[in-house]
Amino acid sequence: MHDTRPPAIFLMGPTAAGKTDLAIELHERLGCELVSVDSAMVYRGLDIGSAKPSADELARAPHRLIDIRDPAEPYSAAEFREDALREMAEITAAGRVPLLVGGTMMYFKRLIEGVANLPSADAEVRAELERDAERLGLAGLHRELARVDPAAAERIHPNDPQRLMRALEVYRVSGRSLTELWHEQRPETFPWRPLSIGLAPADRAVLHARIARRFDAMLEAGFLDEMAALKARGDLTPDLPSMKSVGYRQGWEYLEGEVDRATFRHRGIVATRQLAKRQLTWMRRWPELHWVDSLGAAPLDELLKLVREFGT
Repeated sequence: MHDTRPPAIFLMGPTAAGKTDLAIELHERLGCELVSVDSAMVYRGLDIGSAKPSADELARAPHRLIDIRDPAEPYSAAEFREDALREMAEITAAGRVPLLVGGTMMYFKRLIEGVANLPSADAEVRAELERDAERLGLAGLHRELARVDPAAAERIHPNDPQRLMRALEVYRVSGRSLTELWHEQRPETFPWRPLSIGLAPADRAVLHARIARRFDAMLEAGFLDEMAALKARGDLTPDLPSMKSVGYRQGWEYLEGEVDRATFRHRGIVATRQLAKRQLTWMRRWPELHWVDSLGAAPLDELLKLVREFGT
């Protein structure tokens, strides 16, 4: 049966893969309207450390869902889905094609699959989990999750504290596993026909080198000054989702005097590499993903060919 849903383009990839440059090129060539899929770029003031597009880049190609939340206010995947669906509907109604670009794979997943009816966050349970993490380490929490929800433990990396604690929080609050609650959800039909494209350098070593260079460029651009200004506000804490973002978490430790500058730089680069690895793992599981070497000879030509064949 012919799929009559309007088209949308998903441009996903690991951090430092060159997504922004190619998304802007597609905007300029095809007139696609960009929607950011990034859990750090939603926050105002998280500019350098999140690799947010510059003012010049945003003037060339406006991105929706950037700078929409104060960093003191958490932003969830459920909120992203609601916001993204609204923005996509506006773009489609105007006769344009929405192009969603970013590396927050959970946002892409929730957008497609919908959001489960899960219990709300519980401050008391979350504080208890934070104490358990200090006492047992993340490995201890992961072992607990493996006991109560083996399927979730298989999906969630032991070094992913946010998703690990949320899965345990759901179980402790409701007495039921995250997996069980998800299985009860009625499948939804996504209102768009998505073309999913995975951007990544073919050589992992090249990506690692780009990550290190970009982190150093962020430092030269004043990332620690940005971090210091955020910390000086007085209303931000290291347990907020905004301050748990890669780079910001390590910057907070440095400004607290917990590590020296060299250790901060090393930890920031390593954390970014780990993030890229998790993103690539998600992408390898994504159905019908078209891979493009973002640092190959002609990635834009490959993208344009995929879009033409898809029929937007």
